[in-house]
Amino acid sequence: MLQETTAAPVTGGNNAEALTQMGFMNLMEHMTVVNWIVFLVLVLMSVLSIYWIIYNFIKNIRLKKNSDRVIATFWETPNAQDAIRFMEEQPRSEPFSKVALDAAQAAAHHQRHDASRLAETLSRSEFVDRALRQAVTRESLGLEAGLTVLATVGATAPFVGLLGTVWGIYNALIAIGMSGQADIGAVAGPVGEALIMTAIGLAVAIPAVLGYNFFVRLNRNTNNKLDTFAHDLHDFFATGARVGDAGR
Repeated sequence: MLQETTAAPVTGGNNAEALTQMGFMNLMEHMTVVNWIVFLVLVLMSVLSIYWIIYNFIKNIRLKKNSDRVIATFWETPNAQDAIRFMEEQPRSEPFSKVALDAAQAAAHHQRHDASRLAETLSRSEFVDRALRQAVTRESLGLEAGLTVLATVGATAPFVGLLGTVWGIYNALIAIGMSGQADIGAVAGPVGEALIMTAIGLAVAIPAVLGYNFFVRLNRNTNNKLDTFAHDLHDFFATGARVGDAGR
C-alpha cells in the first residue's frame, strides 16, 4: 500500500511537468530547419500583412477626408481654369482630382482638333467618356494596392502553420518511437509544441482576412463615388453644364 501511495504523485508530477513543456519557448528550443523556415515565412507574412493594413488604413482616412473637399471645390469654383489649377495642386495619390484632370485634358484636346479627323471619328462626348473610363479604371486599380497580399496571407497562412504542425508531430512520433515511451509525459510536450505552429498561422491569417474584407468594402464605396463624379464630369465637359444646373 505504501508503494502505491508514493507512485501516484510521481506520475502526476511527470504529467504536470509535461504540460509545462508545451509553451512557445520550448518550441523555439526544439525546432528543426523545416520548422524554422515555416516560422520565418509566417513572420514575413505577418509583417507584410501589418504593413498593408496600416498603409490602406491611413490611405482611406486621407481619401475620405479629402474626397468631399476636392469634389465640392471643383463644383463651387466659378472659373473652370481655377478649378483645374486646384486639381493640379492635389497629391498624386488623390484619385478624384486625377479623374477630373483627365476629363479636362480630353475635352481640351478634342477642342484643339475640332476641325480634324478626330472630330469626325469621335464626338466630344465619346472622347471625354473614353478618357473618364480609363481614368476611373486606373484609379480603381490604385485603390487595390496590397489587397492581393492580404488575400494571399489570409488564404495560405493557416496551411503554412499546419505544415509546421504536421512536421513537428512527425518528428515527435519518431522521437517517441525511438525512446520507447508513449506516456503523456513523452507525447504532450512535442505534440503541444507542434500545435503552436497552427495557432501562429491562424493568428497571422485572421487579421489579414478581416483587413481584406474591410478595405474591399471601403474601396467599393469609393468606386461608387468615383463613378458618380465621373458621370457629372462627363456631363460638364461634354455639354458645358452639370446635370441639374439648368434649373438652378
